Amino acid sequence: MKKFLTLSFGILSVLAGQASGDSLVMDSLHGVLHVQHRTVPPMEVRLGNQNIKALYEACSRARVAVVANQTSVIGDGRSGDSVHLVDTLLALGVDVRKVFAPEHGFRGEAHNGANIDDSIDPKTGLPILSLHGKHRKPTAESLEDVRMVIFDIQDVGARFYTYLSSLFLVMEAAAENGKVVVVLDRPNPHGHQIAGPIRSEEWSSFVGQVPVPVLHGMTLGEMAQLFNGEGWLEGGVRCDLVVIPCEGYAHSDAWYPRIAPSPNLPTAESIALYPSLCPFEPTTVSVGRGTPHPFECIGMPNGSVGSFAFTPVPIAGAAPHPKHESTTCLGQNLSELGGLWMTQAGGFDWTYVPEYARMWQSARPDTPFVTAESSLARLTGNKDMEQVIDGHLSMETYIQSWLPDLIAFNKLRQPYLLYPVQRFVP
Repeated sequence: MKKFLTLSFGILSVLAGQASGDSLVMDSLHGVLHVQHRTVPPMEVRLGNQNIKALYEACSRARVAVVANQTSVIGDGRSGDSVHLVDTLLALGVDVRKVFAPEHGFRGEAHNGANIDDSIDPKTGLPILSLHGKHRKPTAESLEDVRMVIFDIQDVGARFYTYLSSLFLVMEAAAENGKVVVVLDRPNPHGHQIAGPIRSEEWSSFVGQVPVPVLHGMTLGEMAQLFNGEGWLEGGVRCDLVVIPCEGYAHSDAWYPRIAPSPNLPTAESIALYPSLCPFEPTTVSVGRGTPHPFECIGMPNGSVGSFAFTPVPIAGAAPHPKHESTTCLGQNLSELGGLWMTQAGGFDWTYVPEYARMWQSARPDTPFVTAESSLARLTGNKDMEQVIDGHLSMETYIQSWLPDLIAFNKLRQPYLLYPVQRFVP
């Protein structure tokens, strides 16, 4: 049975900042602030890129660059055909000069962490400049021949998912070079909850570019407004920003993308589980990379929790060298839990990490459970998870330490929210 702490009315009103129906509930066992109810949009949610009139009015006379990948399509198959944003802009006569490609590349076919080289798109002939290779921030030279940068990427709402960092650096570069950024907004699959510790300044990195919780509960359009409003860009510069919002979206809505945002998040279940399983990456535990179920299962050689067996093998473009390659791992298939979290008011759990650590330490006391301590701190935001794994800090104390920060962050974000937090439930 989950232990829930419903905050007092006074605190709830501060948290919501809009209406009492938007009040959040705290799951103090797992360290999550979440909506009271998940909801279903009464009509199809329209993404920012579907507002063709606003898009054309924003950029029709400008020389533009586009930050895009395989998710940057208008229409995702829910109704009618889909067309890539770049093709749409060219068909409208917009002067598109280049494409900036984030992690995983323009076509979304590169594995996590892979360096991506600049190239030419064979279909359009446009230069593709990598934001996950030599440069992660657009250079002044790359922006010289454009007036505007259009950002249209499907995010998953986790601090360590690097599209958020790319947006931050694109805005920073634009502000420094007098360019306009247009964010075509999209729903956040984890927009219903705020969870996990805020990243400490010491552990700023590309998987922790901004000091927000692991789950921030905001869309990229809302985040862009927060970056500007809070002066987070280098030197406090402000980006000339336009956000074209979604239509028909509320944060409480159970909404998941039809197009995989990256090779190892192929399903809605994997997206739901991803923020909870990512801390396993710099440990001996496999999260299923190199299997048909990435981020839907966990296990390791000689595991003793669970009976789900899987054997990672190389998969081009997704897991060329998976952890425990060709070695059978034993653990748990969590896809059913992911399915439950897709409709529940909250779904986040880091308690699996110390549980598997204890199991490993019992079976292999001479072999470290954490394989890259600095990577773990960058992902989690500080060194506390390492302290939990080493037995110097209890998981309960760790979780309690970040709860006040969640309340403070929720208050901070209120002026920048574009959508209702809680859709009315009759």
